[in-house]
Order: sequence, then structure tokens, then C-alpha cells
Amino acid sequence: MALRAVWLIRHEPGTPLGGTVRFSRRYPTVEKRAKAFNGMTYVPVPEDGPFLRALLFQLRLLDDDKDFMERRDGCSRINKTSIYGLSVGGEELWPVIAFLRDSMIYASVPLVEQALSPRPPLISISGVSQGLELLLGIQDFLYSSQKNDTDLHTKLSQLPDLLLQACPLGTLLDANLQNSLNSINSVSVTQPQKQPAWKVGAYKGKAQISISITETVKCMQYGKQDIADTWQVAGTVACKVPVPPILGSYHMKEEGVQLKVTVNFKLHESVRNNFEVCEAHIPFYNRGPITHLEYKASFGQLEVFREKSLLVWIIGQKFPKSMEISLSGTLTFGVKGHNKQPFDHICIGNTAYIKLNFRIADYTLTGCYADQHSVQVFASGKPKISAYRKLISSDYYIWNSKAPAPVTYASLLP
Repeated sequence: MALRAVWLIRHEPGTPLGGTVRFSRRYPTVEKRAKAFNGMTYVPVPEDGPFLRALLFQLRLLDDDKDFMERRDGCSRINKTSIYGLSVGGEELWPVIAFLRDSMIYASVPLVEQALSPRPPLISISGVSQGLELLLGIQDFLYSSQKNDTDLHTKLSQLPDLLLQACPLGTLLDANLQNSLNSINSVSVTQPQKQPAWKVGAYKGKAQISISITETVKCMQYGKQDIADTWQVAGTVACKVPVPPILGSYHMKEEGVQLKVTVNFKLHESVRNNFEVCEAHIPFYNRGPITHLEYKASFGQLEVFREKSLLVWIIGQKFPKSMEISLSGTLTFGVKGHNKQPFDHICIGNTAYIKLNFRIADYTLTGCYADQHSVQVFASGKPKISAYRKLISSDYYIWNSKAPAPVTYASLLP
């Protein structure tokens, strides 16, 4: 439900082109959407000159064009609506909404969210009604209380700001442009403000600036002397920490139809012990559903997703004072249903793993932060500046150290 472009064209018989484009507005973001939706049937919106010529020809408003033409005047082309197809550059631009009122041609091209061949019914294109509604709103605004051409010129000069309010980024919010004009006039400014395309109107409150620093932790821990653990902390500034924030070990041993698992975690003393969330996911995707579980957790709680063969150890917001926690248990699995169970090549044997998910607000391992007192803003007024930082885990894996052979999955780290 959006518009690709809008035009106001003054019909001027006797002039070389037969008319003049008094106003035009294109919406590049909507044009990108049109290209994606229309696919091979996409026809780009032409420049003002070719569009003017094609539209005047289609409306039979060219002085030198009085002859009958089948592709425009034939019985199959009888048009009972204001919707046209314009021939531009050997292609047909459709649908184009256009009508003539008081020597002014109002035109727009709505977005069609599907392929254009075969042509979809007009009733299924919501942008058609919106485009017509906007054009009628512009007509009412231009000729309400208009006395002469000077008034018309003044109102035309106001259209860019009004459409920024009434139709931001091509999406119609209010076809009554007088409402937008009143909104603009109600905001008193000492200097003219240049509005960005995404901003609907002038901000009336105190200006604010938010600065956010986010660090992402990626870690591989193998628990083997012959394989070095790897970790990486990256964010706005790529950097390397001396140790991973949470040290862990994972032991898994298979005994008949049972699995015995042991998990140990230790929070490094330099890390803030205050999490927004902290949990460990222990998947067993290549086995059947969990039918029996006996476990002992020194801290937190364990959730069992039996059908998904997944254990989730919810550690919570804080580690205990010892900074160490452990989990041990014995699992029994049922018969695997191949049609229901997901398959993962790195969840069995020497590729079994635990994935840690955690977030810590207002903290970074590197100590990076934004000094809000040093931020310089070259604009009128004094904005409010807020700075945020957060530590987030990503691809934080702890591998099964009881595996019979070393395993390296460097591809999981960039």
C-alpha cells in the first residue's frame, strides 16, 4: 500500500511539449519494492520528460496528435476509470492514475505487490485507491481559497513539506493536506530545518542522542591439552580479551542405552556477575526423544524438551559466590522417529557440544565505553545524550572433552 511517484502537470496547449511538470516526487524505497514484487514484469518509472509526453499522448492532449490510433483509441481500449497504461521506451508502465481538472493533470503510480502479467484486477491493488485519494487531496488543497496564480505558486512550493507529513516514504497517512499544513505551522522554529526522508515531522521535544556499544563473544572450548581453546570478542572495535568470560567443561559418556553427562562452569572473577539472561543448551538431536532423566544441578534449574531431545539449563541472573556450578545426569532415549526428529551432524560422539547464551547489560570485556561528555553535536540546541553497552554471547560452544578423537570446527568462528 504505497506510491512509487506523484506528478502535477500543467496542461499548456500551444507550447512545444503541450505541458509543464510543476511538481514531481519519487520514492526510491518503494521503487526497490516494486522491482522485487514485479520481477521480470517490472517497468521503471521514467524521467519527467518521457512521462509527460507519454501521458499527454494517452490523454489525447497533444496538439499534433488528432489521428486515430488503435492501441490507444480502439474499442478494446475504452477506459471507464482514470487508470492508464503508458508506453515508455518500448514498455508499458501500468497502472498510472491520471485525471485532468482545471488545466492541471494529477498523476501517480501505485505499487503493485505482485507480477504484472497477467494484469491483476484493480480491486486487488490497494495502492490504486490510496493514489487516487492523495491526488484528490492535493486538488482540494491547491484550489481551496485560491485567488490567483500567485496563490497557486505558493501552495505548490509547500507541497514537498506537506507530502513529507502526509505521505512519508510513499505511504499515505492523511490525504487532507490542510491538516499537515496546520501541523507544520504549529511548530515554531527559529531556523529552517531540513527534514530527512524517513522523518514524518519536526520533533517537538528535547533532542536526544543514544550511543550503544555491543560486544559479541565467540568461544570454542575442547578440554584437551593438544587442542588450544579459541575465543574472540568483537564489536564496534574488534579486539582480543585475556580469557573467555565463562570457563566450562563438558563430559559425555555412552553406556548401553544411557548417556551420562557432566557439565561444569566457572565465571571468571573479572566478569560482572549480573546477567540479563544466562542459560546453556545441551542438544541430543540425533537420538530419539528423552524418555527418562535423572540429574543433579548445584545451581539454577533444568528444563527438558523431550520431543526435541534438548536440555536447557537456566542458570539465571547470577552465579553463586563460589563462581562455580555443576550439572550431572543420566539420560535414556526412546526410538528415533526419522520423520519428526531434526538431524544435526555435530551433535553426537566427538561433536557433542553445549551452547551458552548470555547477556550482561552495561558491561564489556574490553572496558570499551562511550564518554557522553566528549560527544560533539553541531546543531542548534543541546541534546540529551545516553550511552549504552552490552556483552552478548554468540556461537559460544563447549565441546565434549570425552570424545575419542580431537575435533576442530574453526569454520564456526569467522
